[in-house]
Amino acid sequence: MTPRVFLVRHGETEWSLSGKHTGLTDIPLTANGEKRVKATGRALVGDDRLIVPHQLSHIYVSPRKRAQRTFELLNLGISDPLPWKVHGERLSDVPHDCGARVEVTNDIREWDYGDYEGITSPEIRKIRAEQGITEKWDIWRDGCVGGESPDQITERLDRLIKEIRDKWHAPVIGKPKSENPGDVLIVAHGHILRAFALRWTGKSLQDGPAFLLEAGGVGTLSYEHHNLEEPAILLGGAFVVSP
Repeated sequence: MTPRVFLVRHGETEWSLSGKHTGLTDIPLTANGEKRVKATGRALVGDDRLIVPHQLSHIYVSPRKRAQRTFELLNLGISDPLPWKVHGERLSDVPHDCGARVEVTNDIREWDYGDYEGITSPEIRKIRAEQGITEKWDIWRDGCVGGESPDQITERLDRLIKEIRDKWHAPVIGKPKSENPGDVLIVAHGHILRAFALRWTGKSLQDGPAFLLEAGGVGTLSYEHHNLEEPAILLGGAFVVSP
């Protein structure tokens, strides 16, 4: 078995539409954002889909309600109560059977943008120019004034990655196929999930990602050669089908 990590970015919000940096601010999904996440769930979640609910060993979700609502709308068929008060209308029951525990963790919350919270990249560049900073702002190198630095982001993501590998992946990788393949699902935010993918493959945040993750989008991480020492980004994964 080669376990995977599925990265799900929360659905569209008013601020993601306008390009405003949204860290600690807790705003809801738009109606269109909810609609699109539901469509993602129907397309990608199921016994013959990319994300197979009964093969998930654990689920990590950001503390922000936009991520939690996104998780609700994926409709995985969680058997236990969620660790938060449901943020919207409950969806109808589905035939999925997911026994994975859902854990809310601050390690996967969005980047703390500090003084840049609620403003766009062009506005940030203008502010910095007025402060006499001529070098173009790059969050992967510079971090955020009054918020988190790349080193702080690296520290908390490395902690979570170690937990995933030690707790969920090491016991199953390279072993014969079982009912518990060790897949993990993470529902969070754009910058932090791109940073997670960089750290997963051993790259520094200063390298900067040359990949995007759209609102409501899904990415996949895994390993080459069934080897825990060869983490990789899975550019394209096939759906699971029964023999």
